[in-house]
Amino acid sequence: MPHFTALALQLETRAVNGVADPRAAIMAAVGRVDERVGGSKAWLGPELRLVVLPEYVLTGFPAREGFAEWRARVALDPDGPEYRELAAIAARHAVFLCVNAYERDEHFPELYFQASVIFSPGGEAVLRYRRLHSMFTPTPYDVWERYLEIYGIDGVLPVARTEIGNLAVVASEEILMPELARVLALRGAEVLCHPTSEVSSPVLTPKAIARRARAVENLAYVVSANSGGLAGIAIPGDSTNGGSEVIDTQGRVLAQAGPGESLVAAAELDVAALRRLRRRPGMGNLPSRVKTGLWAEEYARHDVERPDGLSDGARDRSWFRARQVEAIARLYGEG
Repeated sequence: MPHFTALALQLETRAVNGVADPRAAIMAAVGRVDERVGGSKAWLGPELRLVVLPEYVLTGFPAREGFAEWRARVALDPDGPEYRELAAIAARHAVFLCVNAYERDEHFPELYFQASVIFSPGGEAVLRYRRLHSMFTPTPYDVWERYLEIYGIDGVLPVARTEIGNLAVVASEEILMPELARVLALRGAEVLCHPTSEVSSPVLTPKAIARRARAVENLAYVVSANSGGLAGIAIPGDSTNGGSEVIDTQGRVLAQAGPGESLVAAAELDVAALRRLRRRPGMGNLPSRVKTGLWAEEYARHDVERPDGLSDGARDRSWFRARQVEAIARLYGEG
């Protein structure tokens, strides 16, 4: 049974919003990833088997850019050169590498998705997860019927069964959605990779609290990589800087980074112990006590965010806010 070192590699995000050649900037960011992963492996040793990168570390996030502009500037092709080089980095340094990026899909030519891909030490993409909860970015749920036809539910909620354990991804603010982590755990996930770019604070933030809760609820490890600062945009760079951490199955912090680029958030994960814990009866074995039938019936009674809102193509940013206003009205009986 595996035990290994996992690293939430905290890197600076250099935004490409105002860059003349964003593709060159993305490849430069890939080069920095290679250098930092290599340096981390040399420092931490051969036991380093899993590296999680921060959310959208290659590009930053869209601001005023519309769908078409952002897609053209930064969205990667699933078989494009950036992903090929990231796969080579995973192979070169013999790690599972989790990267978060915006990407295209030939089946939805007007849209892009925020994807998290895990590359194996063999240079293969063993998991591709498209974020399901996002305020302003398209998700599979926005083209739900067609997406399921193409990829099926296993493509929506993937779990990679690997030699180091069963890996899954929860992206950014999705750590606040207990249903996602729970269903991935029910599907076998043992390590939740959490690429994020979030507010840093010396006190517990909502996402920091949620990471601990998701670990306890699901008897899972959480490896959460935050940005080591932002550059190239008007937001103060240290607003999102630090706090990458590794959480154990009891919600305890095994390692946590301060500000700046850092490999401090690294710790040994003992998946064998996790598996023994999950098979032990007791009050703390929460996944085994989930009443799935009860909650499936109750959830079906409520009409909140509806699927397929982008089935007819892209919309402008204001549409996302209007959709949420309508969902709030339905949720609280005002509609």
